Amino acid sequence: MSMFCYQCEMSQKGGCGSTGATVGTCGKDENLSRLQDIMIFGLKGLSAYREHLNTFKPELTKEIDDVMSETLYFTLTNVNFNFNDHINQLMKVGSAGVKVMNLLGEAHTNRFGIPTPVRVPQNKVEGKAILVSGHDLEFFEKLLIATEDKGINVYTHSEMLPAHGYPELRKFKHLKGNVGKAWFDQAKLMEKFTGTFVVNTNCIVPPKKNCSYIDRVFTHKIVGIEGSTPIENYDFTELIERTLACEPANGIDLNEDTTLVTGHNYKTVLTLAPQILKAIEEGKIKQFFVVAGCDAPGKPGEYYRELTQNLPKDTVILTSSCGKFRFNDIDFGEIEGTGIPRYLDLGQCNDSYGAVEIAKALSDALKTPINDLPVSIVLSWMEQKAVIILLALFSLGVKNIYLGPKPPQFVNEDIFNFLAQNFNLTLTTNAKDDLKKLLIA
Repeated sequence: MSMFCYQCEMSQKGGCGSTGATVGTCGKDENLSRLQDIMIFGLKGLSAYREHLNTFKPELTKEIDDVMSETLYFTLTNVNFNFNDHINQLMKVGSAGVKVMNLLGEAHTNRFGIPTPVRVPQNKVEGKAILVSGHDLEFFEKLLIATEDKGINVYTHSEMLPAHGYPELRKFKHLKGNVGKAWFDQAKLMEKFTGTFVVNTNCIVPPKKNCSYIDRVFTHKIVGIEGSTPIENYDFTELIERTLACEPANGIDLNEDTTLVTGHNYKTVLTLAPQILKAIEEGKIKQFFVVAGCDAPGKPGEYYRELTQNLPKDTVILTSSCGKFRFNDIDFGEIEGTGIPRYLDLGQCNDSYGAVEIAKALSDALKTPINDLPVSIVLSWMEQKAVIILLALFSLGVKNIYLGPKPPQFVNEDIFNFLAQNFNLTLTTNAKDDLKKLLIA
């Protein structure tokens, strides 16, 4: 049987002289090929954040671009067959991820203000409406400006929820609330939602053929599906006209009417540092749980709801990304007698670095190494941005991470064992058993 190996770009019997079932091993084991897969997936997430940053500060991207081009060069045929060099290159990608997330976060807060906590109406829709999904906050601001006083209400979906926390965005009175949960409920939502739907970055779900809403879907820049209408040069004319032609959403039944809380940017959380340190000293806060990541369809994701529901009242939950939609409808209350919320939504997936900033502050204040802090990290895994976030954490030396509900397919047993040995990476099992291991006595 002839097999093609992307490492040596030659069709050979048995895949480069290796055992017949192994592709891309170049006469060696497949670990190097899989490590290069991780590099490529990490670069996909890195390039997404770089593109988001480019709309604000294009002059800041050169260092990140250099890592991207070097890493792509690294994966070129017959360049490097050294395992440690592969690991070092992955750490470079992770470090670039730290930098781009920090720069993007600074660009957001400089432009839109530092987010503060806000309670957002959920699934309560009225009037002529636009539902916006994605991550691009600059696009979102331009849309809010263009639709002001047009008789249109604007709603967020999935990773756009944190937009409500920014002072310069929530000042628009026609920004009304959030609709739906994580990215993958788009098709179900649009069958019920009578307005228009805009996706401005990744995580768009292609609709089924002959769906009833394709003429109401608008996309931006690289995002696109067959039948949707692209928004070019921030010209919202066609979107506005189509929205005004839609049926009003008064009385829409989305089977839920509640509120969600967001706006706990790490800079806002750090203003609570004295109260948090006092609560730790008094034993009122025993542990912090970072429960974040990308959500995926299916019942395994309910692990994160069960986990957070069963956390003791003396624990604080830090979250970001769309994985929080598994549990962000729960009222976790406050740490008793302190006024400190038990649930802190740091923002979008690129705001995940905020958990590290909080950990650094705790480390300095408690004079304790980060990996010895009473902080447990449990991440949900889905797509490329999760790869760059995980690499970013590894590059900072963060260990003891739990990852689930299943590992990425390109991580084989050897690579996972390496990560487990060097970073104490652990796969989730079930919430009950994992909590027994995670909770500090």
